[in-house]
Amino acid sequence: MEKFIKINDMRLVLVLVFLFPFLVKAQKFTGMEKERFIAEAKRVNIIRDTWGVPHIYGKTDADAVFGLLFTECEENFSRVERNYLTVLGRTAELEGESTIYDDLLLRLVEDSTEAIQDYKKCPADFKRLLDAFADGVNYYLFLHPESVHILNHFEPWYPLMFTDGSVSSTMTGGIKTEELRNFYTHAPNAQGEQEGPVLDLPETGSNGFAISSIKSANGKALLYINPHVPFYFRMEADMNSEEGLHAYGAVTWGQFFIYQGFNAHLGWMHTSSYADVADLYKESIIKKGGRLFYRYEGKLVPVQIKTQGIAYKEGGRRKIRNFQVYFTGHGPILAQRKGTWISLKAINRSFTALLESWNITKANNFEEYKRAMELVSNATNNTVYADDRGNIAFWYGDFIPKRDSSLDWTQPVDGTTKKTEWRGLHRLPEIVQVINPASGFIQNCNATPFLCSGFSSPKKSNYPAYMAPDGQNYRGVNAIRLLEKAKNLSLDSLITIGYNRYLSAFDDMIPPLLKAYDQNTDTSLFQLEDAIETLRNWDRISTARSEETALAITWASSIIQDFLPRPESDEASTYFTRRVQNMMKALPPKTMLKYLKKTCDTLEGEYSTWQIPWGNINRYQRPADGIHFNDSLPSLFSGLASSQFGELPSFQSKKFNTHYRYGYSGNSFIAAVEFGDKVRAKSLITGGQSFNPGSKHFSDQAERFLNGQFKDVLFYKEDVLKQAERTYHPGE
Repeated sequence: MEKFIKINDMRLVLVLVFLFPFLVKAQKFTGMEKERFIAEAKRVNIIRDTWGVPHIYGKTDADAVFGLLFTECEENFSRVERNYLTVLGRTAELEGESTIYDDLLLRLVEDSTEAIQDYKKCPADFKRLLDAFADGVNYYLFLHPESVHILNHFEPWYPLMFTDGSVSSTMTGGIKTEELRNFYTHAPNAQGEQEGPVLDLPETGSNGFAISSIKSANGKALLYINPHVPFYFRMEADMNSEEGLHAYGAVTWGQFFIYQGFNAHLGWMHTSSYADVADLYKESIIKKGGRLFYRYEGKLVPVQIKTQGIAYKEGGRRKIRNFQVYFTGHGPILAQRKGTWISLKAINRSFTALLESWNITKANNFEEYKRAMELVSNATNNTVYADDRGNIAFWYGDFIPKRDSSLDWTQPVDGTTKKTEWRGLHRLPEIVQVINPASGFIQNCNATPFLCSGFSSPKKSNYPAYMAPDGQNYRGVNAIRLLEKAKNLSLDSLITIGYNRYLSAFDDMIPPLLKAYDQNTDTSLFQLEDAIETLRNWDRISTARSEETALAITWASSIIQDFLPRPESDEASTYFTRRVQNMMKALPPKTMLKYLKKTCDTLEGEYSTWQIPWGNINRYQRPADGIHFNDSLPSLFSGLASSQFGELPSFQSKKFNTHYRYGYSGNSFIAAVEFGDKVRAKSLITGGQSFNPGSKHFSDQAERFLNGQFKDVLFYKEDVLKQAERTYHPGE
C-alpha cells in the first residue's frame, strides 16, 4: 500500500480507509478533516539530506508548520505526545499514580481554559499556524493510529500551553513537587509543616557565544549554539515557505518554531534564565464561620476553593482523584512552610509568548528581532544574538516584572500588603543586556550576566537584584578565560573553544588537596603518594585516556555530594564556584585525603585499579529504547565529562545498575554559524537524527559528537538538492 500511495493521488488513502476500516484503528477524524490533511500534505515537500535532516518547503508558513510537525511525529511521536501530556498535566494517564502530583502542579500553574480562549481570539494569520500544527500531528495519527498512547486527537490550542520552554523551578518559584504533595496530602489546616528540601541538581546548563568582527578572522559575526539538555531532547530541522520563512536549528518535540537556530540574516541561542519571573507569597490564612480567608490590606478576603480532578492509570483502567485546591489573589497555594501557606504568582504561558517565539524566526535584521523581544513575554530564556550586519547582543531574560527593589525576592514575601505586588513589566531597554561590546565577545553559560563580556560586561549596581540573582559557575570561568584571549576566530576555532575540555573546577579543588598531603603527618595516608603525584602533574583536561580524569571526578563527586553547602535560595543556586570555594576552605585537610583514599579503594574494587582511563568507565551508548543501558552491548569511550566541573561541552553520565557510567544528558543540538552575504554553518546532534535503531542515521553522528567533528549545514536549497537522500510529501 505504501508504494501505491507514493505514485498515486493521496486521496486514495481515504478510499482504502473506507473500504478496509480494519487498517486504521480508533478512527477519530471526520471526512472533512481527512480531506484537509491531504490537501495540506500536497502543498508540502520534504527533502531528507544525507544526514537525515528534514528540509521542509511549503507555499505558506502554515504549510511549513504542518510539514514540521509531521516530520517530528515521524521521528519521535512518543516524545511529542509526552511533552504535551506534561504541559497539560496528564502524565499520570500514561505513567500512573506516581506522577499525580506532578500533574497537579502543572494544572495549578498553567490554565488550559485560558489557552483555549487565547486560541479563539488570536489573529487569523496566527490561528492558521495553530491549526496547521494540529493538522500536521493529526494527519500522522490518521496514518499511524497505533502510535497513540493517550492523545488521539491534538487540538490547535495545545501550543499555547508550550510557548517558550518547559516549566522550570524558576517558573514555580522553587516549589518542588514534594512540597505540593505534602500540602495537598495532609490536612490543610495543619500547623508546623517543615520546609521541603531544596535539591542541588547537577548544573549542566547551556552555552551561548557571540563573536563580533573585533575577534573574527574575516570580520564577520559568529554565533555558537550549545544547549545542554537530556540527550535526544530536540531534533534538527530546516523550515522554508514562500512567505519569507527560512529558519534552521533545533526544535523541541511538539513545538512548531525553531527554538534555537538561525535564518539567512541572524541567529539566536537561548540559555535558561534565573531572572526572577515568579514569586512566592506568605499568606495569612484564618478560618471564620467555617470558611477560609486570607488577610490583605487589613481586610479578610475569601480563599477561592476549586475542585481539580487528575486522571491516572491503575491496573489498565482510568481513574480520577479529586483535589480541593486553594487560590488567593496572588495565585494557587502550593505549599506550607513552617505553618504558613505559600502561594505562587507567575505567568507561565501566554499568547504573546508564543507569538514572540515565532516572530524571532522571521526577523530579518536587528530592529525586527528587538521588536519581537519587545513583547517581553519569554519567561524562561536568556538570548545570545548575532547577525549579518556584524551586530552581537545579549539579553538576560525578557519577561521581568517590576518590584520593590528593597525587598529580598529570592525568599517568599509578605502576601498581606500591596507593597509586594508587581508593578507592571520592565521594558526591553531596562533589562540586563549588552549590545556590540567593545570586548568583541559575549558568553552566557547559565551564570551571572555581569561577567558576560569581559571589560564590557554590564554593571551589577545598575540593576535591581531580582533581575539577575545568580552567580558564577565553572563553565563561565572557562568561557571567559578562552574568549578574552581569543583572536582571529573562524568557525573551526570557535568550535574548538566550544569543545574545550579544561576542568576549571579543579583549579579550586586540587591545590587544597595537594597542600593537605604535603602537610600530612598521618602515616596511614602516605600510601596516597602516587595518586597525589598523578593529580599534581595533571593538565586538568578531560580525555578518554586520562587516568587523572577518572580519579579526580570520582573524588570530587563524592566530596561535593557530602559537603557542598546548599544554595542560599533556589534563584541563586548558580553560585557554584563560591560554594565550592567555601566548601574547600571549610573541609578539614584530613577529610580530603580520606576521601581520596576511599576513591582509590572504590576504583580498585570496581575496576581492579585506580589507574583506569576515564573512557574505560565513561561510555556513550544509544539503547534502542533510549533508556535501558547494557554493559554487554557495544558502546564508545567518551572523554567528555559533566560541565559542572567547567568543561564547555557537557556529558552528564552515571551508572544505571551497570558496571560502567553512561551519558544521558548534556550536549544535544550544537551549531556554529558565520553570518555574511551567505550563511555558513556547521552542526551536530546527539548520536544521529533518527530514532529508528535500524536506520543508519541512528548513530552516524556518535563519533563526531564525542570528538567535536561538526558536519556542514545544508542551508540553501541548491545544496540540499545535491545531497538529497529522499524527497516526499507528508504521508508518502
